[in-house]
Amino acid sequence: MILTVTLNAALDVTYVVDALVPNSSHRVRTTHQRAGGKGVNVASVLAALDVPVTVTGLAGGPTGDLIREGLRASGLRDELVPMWADSRRTVTVVSRADGDATVFNTAGAEVGPDVWGSFVGRFTELAREATVVVLSGSLPPGLPTDAYATLVRLGGEAGAATVLDTSGPALPAALSAGPTVIKPNEAELTEVTGEPDVAAAAGALRARGARTVVASRGPEGLYAVTPEGTWRAAPPRTVSGNPTGAGDACVAALAAGLHFGRPWERTLAEAVALSAAAVARPVAGEVDQAVYQQFRTTVSVERTHASRVH
Repeated sequence: MILTVTLNAALDVTYVVDALVPNSSHRVRTTHQRAGGKGVNVASVLAALDVPVTVTGLAGGPTGDLIREGLRASGLRDELVPMWADSRRTVTVVSRADGDATVFNTAGAEVGPDVWGSFVGRFTELAREATVVVLSGSLPPGLPTDAYATLVRLGGEAGAATVLDTSGPALPAALSAGPTVIKPNEAELTEVTGEPDVAAAAGALRARGARTVVASRGPEGLYAVTPEGTWRAAPPRTVSGNPTGAGDACVAALAAGLHFGRPWERTLAEAVALSAAAVARPVAGEVDQAVYQQFRTTVSVERTHASRVH
């Protein structure tokens, strides 16, 4: 199975309004509430593709109970490790007028060394069952900056491939552990390397330990630097909607590609198609099957040299 890790799990609440106007009152047309956090979203997409997946991470308090209820309702295997503090909530406001999404993320509860130790022990057991371990999202307060480095190392020792999708100091701290794939976006690449050129930044992160770098470029698709070569993958058209779950859908496709041993050309086409299919849905963790089926055969994947990409 694929194991997804969400150390900062959340209850995701989405409000859909006609148009988001600052300094005004809004009538909410639709409300969605579901278990969330980036790793949970990845797991939801994998489950929609009938890929075996298990969810682990941290959850606690009344909000944690709602997260667990959401996982059960979705048919996802719940291996979340309990903590004393209440889990966080996120709020997304989606404007129907233009499809833009405004997201409010709280930092999450502080995690002490006892809870972290319990999680590491359980993670080590679960990783032995996994072909791929997905490490997604921010680190909650209290965890060391190299927390993901520890999990990448343990996952590798268990024989699993590792996919890392995080930002800030946690990303460079994990590189020396040798993650199989990292998936930064262009802004995160520049933040970590100081290099505005995507190709140069990806090369720099591979030099620091990442085996493959798949950079998301928004509507332009993906730029991937792998041990087997360099590719650009682009969608046939732009899809309007809620982009907040696109990156998680992309990660799900990358993990599935590693799980099934697919060639990079197919994996990247699937990643772009799933990303577009996620944008077409109002809630992160869902994909529009019609868009996915249309795009997966029409995505342009081009093998290229590592020239400069802006």
